[in-house]
Amino acid sequence: MPQKRKLGLSSLQVSPLCFGGNVFGWTVPEPTAFQLLDAFTDAGFNFVDTADVYSKWIPGNQGGESETIIGNWFRKTGKRAQLVLATKVGMMTPSGEKKLSRSTILKCVDDSLRRLQTDYIDLYQAHQDDDETPLEETLETFDSLVKAGKVRTLGASNFSAARLGASLKLSMENDWARFECLQPLYNLYDRAKYETELEPFCLNRGLGVIPYSSLASGFLTGKYRSDRDLGKSSRGARVKDYLSERGFSVLEALDRVAEKHGSTPARVALAWLLSRPSVTAPVVSTTSLEQLSDILQAADLQLDSTSLERLGSTKAAPAQT
Repeated sequence: MPQKRKLGLSSLQVSPLCFGGNVFGWTVPEPTAFQLLDAFTDAGFNFVDTADVYSKWIPGNQGGESETIIGNWFRKTGKRAQLVLATKVGMMTPSGEKKLSRSTILKCVDDSLRRLQTDYIDLYQAHQDDDETPLEETLETFDSLVKAGKVRTLGASNFSAARLGASLKLSMENDWARFECLQPLYNLYDRAKYETELEPFCLNRGLGVIPYSSLASGFLTGKYRSDRDLGKSSRGARVKDYLSERGFSVLEALDRVAEKHGSTPARVALAWLLSRPSVTAPVVSTTSLEQLSDILQAADLQLDSTSLERLGSTKAAPAQT
């Protein structure tokens, strides 16, 4: 069973990998989603992340499809209490509303609870910053949800260190529940912004970190190595920018370390993230039981110092312009 990790300064204890529900209702239909959630929890993992906007970008979808699938799984299995459930607000706003206004948050949290078929959310996150709404309004509203018992813990995604700092200051001054974690873009390729600005801040303030795109839209699995590979999945178009001199350097390092450990590039990329002192649980999406079985083994993969040094050195590799 994977060792649980404390999320920030909260009471939440989460598995070292978080299942990303962005694929539910997109590349993963409900029956397959049920199989993946069953396998994930049966393996001892307990952390699932979604958002109210998933997957609105698909023609015919309205948003909320992922939450609805997870809610249907709760109803079928009765496993709600076994799961640390995270969702987000701020990208699917009511018409004419600001992203993180009080009215938006209050409406959207009730919509999420209804779709998820639960009366509480373990981790409720601001999906992105909203500079049109006063931070005081957003944070006081989030705090009211905690006090009402609808939300246990708060988090932020896609916030800068400056805005996180301002948020924590306001929460402390007003005795409001604070953000306990950050969900940033971070992986073995996308490193500079997080490591220079956000990582020191999170370590200093005791924030948990649950990075998204932890496998760089699948690039770090080694599945995409040329333009010809981009058609292998619906996410292939997102990978094109990684096919650069630096990207190939990263893949070469992953291949060598994976061979050394008798592992796979995906597992190595996740194990590298888990070796970072600031990272609590990378968010990982998968569309098949075979892929899931592979990535879950990353939780048990301990990389030696030489391997970590080899992977870390890819930061200096030149990026193609």
